[in-house]
Amino acid sequence: MTNFTIKQRTSCMRQDKIIIIIIHFLFSFSLFSQDYTEYTTGSAVDVVTNHQSGICLMGGATEHDEAMTWFLNKADGGDIVILRASGSDGYNNYFYSELGITVNSVTTFVIHNENGALDSYVLGKVAHAEAIWFAGGNQYNYVNYFKDNAMESVLNDFINIKQGVIGGTSAGMAILGNHYFDASNGTVTSEQALGDPYHSRVTLGYNDFLEIPFLESVITDTHYDDPDRRGRHSVFMARFAQENSIRPFGIACNEYTAVCVEPDGKSYVYGDYPNFEEHAFFIQANCITDFAPEDCAVGKPLSWVRNNEALKVYKVPGTNNAANYFDISDWETGSGGSWENWYIQNGNFQTTTSENPECSSLSIDDYNDFSIEVFPNPFLNKIQFSKDISDVKMQMYNAFGKELFLKFDSENSIDTSNLSSGIYLLRFLSGDTQHNLKLLKK
Repeated sequence: MTNFTIKQRTSCMRQDKIIIIIIHFLFSFSLFSQDYTEYTTGSAVDVVTNHQSGICLMGGATEHDEAMTWFLNKADGGDIVILRASGSDGYNNYFYSELGITVNSVTTFVIHNENGALDSYVLGKVAHAEAIWFAGGNQYNYVNYFKDNAMESVLNDFINIKQGVIGGTSAGMAILGNHYFDASNGTVTSEQALGDPYHSRVTLGYNDFLEIPFLESVITDTHYDDPDRRGRHSVFMARFAQENSIRPFGIACNEYTAVCVEPDGKSYVYGDYPNFEEHAFFIQANCITDFAPEDCAVGKPLSWVRNNEALKVYKVPGTNNAANYFDISDWETGSGGSWENWYIQNGNFQTTTSENPECSSLSIDDYNDFSIEVFPNPFLNKIQFSKDISDVKMQMYNAFGKELFLKFDSENSIDTSNLSSGIYLLRFLSGDTQHNLKLLKK
């Protein structure tokens, strides 16, 4: 929105003539901005600050003020850009003045089509921001307008090169995992997904959009309590496990809950517990070799049981001071939460209490009639093996599916000092059989 002032003169234009000019100006502004609408509050002059990286995942209802304060503080007084495909300027005053955090400007772009996302002015504003927020709405619009084009590149550069803070609520949170439900055929209920994991509305994307640290193998979901979405989220993860042979992870939030991820991976949960049941859920396939679902097929109810502990879930109550957290750098360490088992028997979702999964070392028990233990996990500069692996057929991939060169530094270890922090897949090959282990580098 362009702010302008018309000063009154005693002997100049008549009032009706001024109104005509204003109407003409506003019509021209709308005409030349039909691919997007802009609303700006604050300074038009760009600033450079000592911003920090971070991720804010919001469950989809009213924003939690303390979580939004965390988000704005990461910008260090810089420029905030809100991207949305519907709505208007609802965030502008809230971010600019209502939370008491000084920022240089807040600009909302309502993107109406892909051309709006590709406008050079819009791309420049996104690139120069210190914080980017995705509003709610329809996540397919974001995928449709922002993926496989210059906006995707600008967003990934912002995240991984500029290392600014990024976040979103509802549909905006749904697109932040490296794997995502795109809703291209509309939303899907837990009942529909559990009854048929390949229902026409279970439409997923893998490794082809945003590349956010710590969310490499993560699928997110929102509005977790209204309606209950645990079942459909489990289906998303089952599909990912089956189709990619990689152990999947998930993060979900109740509607008034937020997860704020620090640069070290510690994820603090905001909410109003115990006044309300406001939780975040950190979900992972059990840390076993045979983690994939037993029956995940077209037209059949899902079965993912694995001894009634197919999924290990850390459920964290959100508080106003974010006293509780879970560390997604290791997916083991947490404070203030409780562990649950989730499993699906013939399309029926069930849950029981659980204990922390032990993933410090992983093993292959039936590789050429002997077992191989792999440790440590997480690792730093070396991955070690319990046996001589010089003649073992192995492949290693990063989280985006790129095969990596294996550098052996002994008969039972490989050098990983050149790898960046993140999630990796180690694949053992034996005839027509393959065994996959997911490892994390700190």
